[in-house]
Amino acid sequence: MSQSQHTDDRPVLVLNAGSSSLKYQLLVPESGEVRTGGVVERIGERGSDVADPAAALETMTDRLLEEGIDLGKVPLRAVGHRVVHGGPDFSEPVVIDDAVLQRIRQLSALAPLHNPAAVTGIEAAREHYDVPHVAVFDTAYFSSLPAAASTYAVPRELAEKHSIRRYGFHGTSHQFVAQATAELLGHPLVDLRQVILHLGNGCSASAVRGGRPVETSMGLTPLQGLVMGTRSGDVDPGLHAYLAREAGLTLDEIEALLNKRSGVLGLSGVNDFRELVHLVEAGDEDARLAFDVFIHRLKHYVGAYLAILGGADVLVFTAGIGQHSATVRAAVAEGLDELGIAVDPSRNEDDSTQPRVISPDGSRVVVAVVPTNEELAIARQTADLVR
Repeated sequence: MSQSQHTDDRPVLVLNAGSSSLKYQLLVPESGEVRTGGVVERIGERGSDVADPAAALETMTDRLLEEGIDLGKVPLRAVGHRVVHGGPDFSEPVVIDDAVLQRIRQLSALAPLHNPAAVTGIEAAREHYDVPHVAVFDTAYFSSLPAAASTYAVPRELAEKHSIRRYGFHGTSHQFVAQATAELLGHPLVDLRQVILHLGNGCSASAVRGGRPVETSMGLTPLQGLVMGTRSGDVDPGLHAYLAREAGLTLDEIEALLNKRSGVLGLSGVNDFRELVHLVEAGDEDARLAFDVFIHRLKHYVGAYLAILGGADVLVFTAGIGQHSATVRAAVAEGLDELGIAVDPSRNEDDSTQPRVISPDGSRVVVAVVPTNEELAIARQTADLVR
């Protein structure tokens, strides 16, 4: 890195436009300094005065002015946008022009709950900020999955025509955590076999060898894999036809059911995992079942990924639940001593915000908690591209 790059303290504005919220952060990629951040919620909802992403940007601007930050006078380096689905086209970050934006819009068929919001957010931001805009894709990190992992056993011609494959998601987080874990352990990334559990309202697992992913739990869409806050995760593919015949549901209704009313919420009636744990401790049987199903699926994937990797050097927990729930971490590790996985109770209960090891000294598999930082990862990838 040149001296000019070392001393560049111009910030990058990171935007994550969702269907009902706009998350933002202004930060310096090199130092990681966060100058401000926040979220505009209830976009387009009844009773909200934030009608659309353009209005959300105005709200963000007003809030920043109240903090004494005038984005019109800040020497922005670029704007980095989180885009969930890059499809087969985008395997790395890309500077956004009209053609790129149009392709992201076309990929909405693969991510109808996510990409349309990203497109409208990008359109509004391009009108506001006359700097380079960069799309950073959740799917990019997993674009190099081995064919055996990315290929579904459906007719090849159909898959090629409709871009059907395992794409994987949360890739920005998994990539950041893989590198941060290597730094925590003081080992070269290329020497490590890692199983990474990104556990938040959305949950995903990955198997990473030498810094490159070889398997991940999410698939064509973010619905596949682990049990999540409102998403079912893995179900029998025949469930869709069964519900259509027996319950009279349309495909749109089934998609909404599995994405928005299933998972922990569907089993227990609550979505907040902290509330779920409180209900479990209070003896609620529905909450106990939801918790047990959640943990069972996690162990299923951990075991599968140990087999794919031929063993692991480190098991990593990250994201909101992974970082803060000692109960979940202990439950995942319980009974896995024969596989070399265990947690030290006192280390596990430490709710530090720093990367840390929570397994006993000398464990065959290191168990670690490594906070993710997707905003910083997006800012750094954005800065690298426009540099």
